Amino acid sequence: MSQSVESVDILIIGAGPSGCVAASIANQQGYKVKIVERSKFPRFVIGESLLPKCMEHLEEAGFMEVLKEQNYQKKHGAKFIRGDKECLFDFAEQYTQGWTWTWQVPRDHFDQVLATEVQKMGVDVSFQSTVTDVEFRGSDSTTTIEKVDGSKQKINAKFIIDSSGYGRVLPRLLNLEKQGESPARKAIFTHLTDTIRPQGPDGQQITFVIHKRDVWMWIIPFSNGNTSIGFVGNSDYIDSFEGATKDEKISKMIQDVPQMRDRFANQTTQVKAHQIETYAVSSKQLHGEGFVITGNSSEFIDPIFSSGVTFATQSGLLAGKIVGKHLRGESVDWEGEYINHIYQGIDTFRTYVTSWYDGSLQDIFFYTSDSEKQPSNVNLKRQICSVLAGYVWDKTNPFVRKHEKAVSSLSRVIRMSS
Repeated sequence: MSQSVESVDILIIGAGPSGCVAASIANQQGYKVKIVERSKFPRFVIGESLLPKCMEHLEEAGFMEVLKEQNYQKKHGAKFIRGDKECLFDFAEQYTQGWTWTWQVPRDHFDQVLATEVQKMGVDVSFQSTVTDVEFRGSDSTTTIEKVDGSKQKINAKFIIDSSGYGRVLPRLLNLEKQGESPARKAIFTHLTDTIRPQGPDGQQITFVIHKRDVWMWIIPFSNGNTSIGFVGNSDYIDSFEGATKDEKISKMIQDVPQMRDRFANQTTQVKAHQIETYAVSSKQLHGEGFVITGNSSEFIDPIFSSGVTFATQSGLLAGKIVGKHLRGESVDWEGEYINHIYQGIDTFRTYVTSWYDGSLQDIFFYTSDSEKQPSNVNLKRQICSVLAGYVWDKTNPFVRKHEKAVSSLSRVIRMSS
């Protein structure tokens, strides 16, 4: 059987938020863009709580109008619960000037909206198309895809943007995968009905419940009446429910957590439970001749601060712009314009993730919440809030510019005063 051959300027692997943002930005510059996506949309995926920073990316990529029409649940902040203590971060009270709200979205629906809209912009999206091989000739490449009917196609491209997320297409094919720096943990999650959801903000905002120092759970309400819940932490806890199915594990864990038991114990499962293991992964390089890697294809840190989609859209936006410059023959500093920028944000969030699991950031959260009438603590909370809103590239913020020192110093002061 002969294989069809297609030629494009930019081939994008993956039709998630990173790929769609990159495609829109490249399309705006007049390039012929094609997206290949292994899955059939809509498909279930996590990363359902966005950050205000990514609203800038979605707006620049031209998606804001159609997304506002979907009436997703607005997210104005985040609540953290530990025992009988609560800490609320309000995005309207942050240090960095920017968006003060975002959305909580069922990702199957959200990603479908983005993919449909990018098609309306004129970008060809080929679903159920699996990349099986990539051959590079300098910057030019030939990618072989296999479709669901077994037919194969070759796509010639001047540049490839890999936004394949968990599929990690180029890292696998080019032997670029490596273990991430964060310890491997497990996550188990599902969607439930939420018929006794609290009224007002408590029933609308994302809530993180700390069960143990290194075990926590998320509650993400959607505007459709369902709620996403997930448990994340060390393998010992996730695996302690021996012999139980994933759905049974979720039920047993709900019973194990007082803050979730009354609300969710008798709710109906809407999505079969999923479990992810050892999800801290990275790539040896983000750029090479003829390709750039974005989103979770580059590095996935941890779901605790909902940073996944923001890194996806930030890297997709940058990649679309920089590849456009490259194809126009303009000088590009990949190290300075892309790699260092992305890793600066990753390193900032990694500090907060590490400090979360060792307990020091949890202590900071509840200390600033207990003492927030003091002006100094109000300012600290604003600066930390900006990080939680995704503004991890604002180096005027001390908790970004010197993130590791700022967090460790504050933690030390709190522990000495306790």
